[in-house]
Amino acid sequence: MVTSNNKQRVTLFINPSILKQARAQAVLEDKTLTSLVEKALINYLPKETVIKKTYVKVDLRPKV
Repeated sequence: MVTSNNKQRVTLFINPSILKQARAQAVLEDKTLTSLVEKALINYLPKETVIKKTYVKVDLRPKV
């Protein structure tokens, strides 16, 4: 098993033709598939993602 610092293994289900094209592009760029996918995600994702918690008050008492 190959592991690197600051990396996490994931399992994805990807359309086979997209995966084939990504592998070919990685070869053309002399990169690993991992680095190609990381680069694509970095370019796609915003620089910062903020998730705010929303509190919803729910009254569970029966209405009379």
